[in-house]
Amino acid sequence: MRVLGIESSCDETGLALYDTHAGLLGEVLFSQIDIHAPYGGVVPELASRDHVRRLPLLLRELQQQTGVERPDAIAVTAGPGLMGALLVGVSFARALGFAWGVPVLPVHHLEGHLLAPLLEGEAPFPAVALLVSGGHTLLMEVRGLGDYTLLGETLDDAAGEAFDKAAKMMGLPYPGGPILAQWAERGDPTAFALPRPLLDRPGLDFSFSGLKTAFRYALDKIRPASDQQLADLAASFQAAVVEMLAEKCRRALQQTGHRRLIVAGGVGANRALRAHLADLGSGARNMGPIAVHYPRLTHCTDNGAMIALVGGLRLSRGLVSAPDFPVRARWPMETLEAR
Repeated sequence: MRVLGIESSCDETGLALYDTHAGLLGEVLFSQIDIHAPYGGVVPELASRDHVRRLPLLLRELQQQTGVERPDAIAVTAGPGLMGALLVGVSFARALGFAWGVPVLPVHHLEGHLLAPLLEGEAPFPAVALLVSGGHTLLMEVRGLGDYTLLGETLDDAAGEAFDKAAKMMGLPYPGGPILAQWAERGDPTAFALPRPLLDRPGLDFSFSGLKTAFRYALDKIRPASDQQLADLAASFQAAVVEMLAEKCRRALQQTGHRRLIVAGGVGANRALRAHLADLGSGARNMGPIAVHYPRLTHCTDNGAMIALVGGLRLSRGLVSAPDFPVRARWPMETLEAR
């Protein structure tokens, strides 16, 4: 079956066509970075309005790319995310479903990220999954489709949000996280003694607000700062975030006994994080071999392909929802139906 995936939970408008036998047939994506850059962050009203404009255009582009005018089903992100943006995508999906006479399936945005490695033909389950992005930072035990257990999550900011806010303090343009990582490559990660919140305590939860505050104090002390000082501070900040993420992954793997780690979300593209997690995979931390699985870089951030994939998987297992399914800005993954 061919499934159209629609993603509009935040500031990317993504559509994709997935065949349950042949795999990904095509995808299109529009990022709203330029729209939100003057404000230093996502403006929900502007995001929703742009989704309204982009969805019909991207659908036509996808139809021309794949040669498929009408799919067999539609999968759409129904949460979590910005409520206005979600409603635009779901309304568009429902209208298409009514016009084409095909079912519309709600997809959990985070489940899309967790299962994105399946787009590469990998089935790394059971596993521990680290989902790390601008809006989410959590550890999940993944046993199969819909079968998830939350192991730990951030108690305040997400890691990607902390990256972006630190970059904003440095005066870097939006979105600043990837730019801060570029500065960090030129710096000394030991130059500033920044804290690693919760790392000295047992458990798998994260906290980044204290690190962000310490970063601000360190930045104030060196103003006016040279480029090298800024690079050193960026490197020290990145090292702290990466160490916290990698150590909690190590603990989660030890706790569950799993030998596979899935890394999903935009921060999963960070080179320093990948290098640290490669140590886990090589057994350098006396854990034995760990297989680390990533989506391709284009599927680390929000996209329609992961939504179409989950829709196809759920459809093939008979998991079809009622047409009036709810749209939820908050949606615990533990409520998903396993099959």
